[in-house]
Amino acid sequence: MLDSKKLFTAVKGAAMGVAEVIPGVSGGTIAFITGIYEELIFSIKQCNLQQLKLVFQGHWKEAWSNINGNFLFQLAVGMAMGILFGILVVSHLVENFPEILWGFFFGLILASAFYILSLMEKITSFQVLLIGLAAVFAFGITELTPAEGSTHLAFVFLSGIVAVSALLLPGLSGSFILLVLGMYTIILPAAKSILTDGDLSSLILIGTFAMGCIVGLLLFSRVLTYLFQNFKYITFALLSGFMLGSLNKIWPWREGRLWMGAEGQVFTEQPIDVEGEIRILKEAKVWPGEYSNNPYLLFTILAFLLGLVVIFALWKNQKPTSTN
Repeated sequence: MLDSKKLFTAVKGAAMGVAEVIPGVSGGTIAFITGIYEELIFSIKQCNLQQLKLVFQGHWKEAWSNINGNFLFQLAVGMAMGILFGILVVSHLVENFPEILWGFFFGLILASAFYILSLMEKITSFQVLLIGLAAVFAFGITELTPAEGSTHLAFVFLSGIVAVSALLLPGLSGSFILLVLGMYTIILPAAKSILTDGDLSSLILIGTFAMGCIVGLLLFSRVLTYLFQNFKYITFALLSGFMLGSLNKIWPWREGRLWMGAEGQVFTEQPIDVEGEIRILKEAKVWPGEYSNNPYLLFTILAFLLGLVVIFALWKNQKPTSTN
C-alpha cells in the first residue's frame, strides 16, 4: 500500500521543482508554505564529511538516518519530476498564458508573506525595519538587467552555487537569479537538449551546474540553520520581506522595453524579422487596460484568488515542521 506521507512529500517536492523552472517564483516559498522548510534545511545541513565517513565504514544505514535520507530522497524524486514537468509543460504556459500563471503566483506569494508573519509571537519595530530592508533588497534584485551568460565551466559552477542559495530563500527565485546572471537561457536549453537529443556537451554543462548546486546547498543550509536556531523571528521577518519585494517580478501585466537578439544586439523596440531567440532584458509593469496583449483579466483575478485560497487553506490546517 502506498504511504501517503511519502507521496505528499514527493508532491511537495514536485511543486518546488515546478516553481524553480519559473523565473520569479521560489522553490523555498513552496517549501515554507507546505510546512517542510525547516526540516529541509536541517536535513541538508546534516550532509557532511562525518556521514560520508560512516558510509565508507559500512554504516550507511546510520548515515542515511542521520541525514533524514528518506525525506530527502522522496523530496528529490518529486523535485526531479517537477522540474521535468516544468521544462516540458509549465514553460509552455509561461510563454502562452503568462498573465494567468503570474496571477496565481502573485496571490500565492502575497498570502505566504503574511502567513510567515502570523507565525511570529509579536512584531517589533526592529523587525518591521528588517521586513522593509529585505523587501527593498528583493525589489532591487528584480529590477536588475540580465547580464550576458557564459558556458565557461567555472562560471557555470558558480552560477549553481548562487542559484541554489536563492532556491533556499523564500521570495528569491533561483531561476530568476540565473536570468540575472545571463545563465537561464543557457541552462534551460541545455537541459532540454539532454532530454531530447542526449547531447554530451550539454550533459557536462548540466553536471557542472549540478555540482555547484550541491556545494551551495551544503554551505547555505548551514547559514540558514544557524539563523533559525539563534534568530528565528528575525529570520521570519527577513523571509517575509523577501517575498513582498519579489512581488515586483511577478506582476501579471508587463511590457517589454529592452530586447537582446541571439547575437547580442540590443533593441529598444520589439524586433520582428530577427533570426534566433529574442530575450527580454527589461520590462515595465502596466495596468490591464494598458496591456497590449489579451490581459485575461477575469481569469487572472480568479487565479490570484486561487493562490490566496491555497495558502489560507494551509494556514488553517498546519504549521511548518520544525526539527528544533
